[in-house]
Amino acid sequence: MDSATSDRQDAGAPLGDATDNGLKIVIVGGFGVGKTTMVRSVSDIRPLNTEEVMTQASQGIDDPSAVRGKTSTTVAFDFGRISLNEQTVLYLFGAPGQERFWFLWDRLFTGTLGAVVLVDTRRLADSWYAIDRLEHHGTPFIVARNDFGGPPHTAEQVREALDLPETVPLIDCDARSRESSKHVLITLVEHLHALSTANAPEPARKIATP
Repeated sequence: MDSATSDRQDAGAPLGDATDNGLKIVIVGGFGVGKTTMVRSVSDIRPLNTEEVMTQASQGIDDPSAVRGKTSTTVAFDFGRISLNEQTVLYLFGAPGQERFWFLWDRLFTGTLGAVVLVDTRRLADSWYAIDRLEHHGTPFIVARNDFGGPPHTAEQVREALDLPETVPLIDCDARSRESSKHVLITLVEHLHALSTANAPEPARKIATP
């Protein structure tokens, strides 16, 4: 057994009593952008997947033309867990990408601390709905460009296409890589911490008495 496998099995053990800070994170994006792959690559435990084989019944409903070779699809959500330290755990939920399952998103967003919008730069329009719903709920998010080997786009071009303000972090990633996916989650946590610090009320000033 290699060390990586051993580490993942150890991390998948039941959480101790010291774990008191569970943070819910949602990974959203269009159909086939790599949400399930990211949850699988980074989760400390064996993730819960609700993937089903795509059949002829989905023809005319789902459009797999941009993700040729894809034979399965998420029909509810993916779930995984990653421990940042002994006190802090991220609970990861991967949302289904097809339009017919978007009604599940609002429930998934309940109690969510922040979100990752995973995008394929070949199909940026597929990410508009995810960003719109997150903004509607007031949920902080970052955008991660998954590497599918398509034509290069500058960060400025992606920001313009998605109408992203400069305050929203935009990074590159490879959802197949555990280290790359961890970097995405760390970036989101750092972004949430920065927002929390910026919005924290200033301490009341003491009035000097004569």
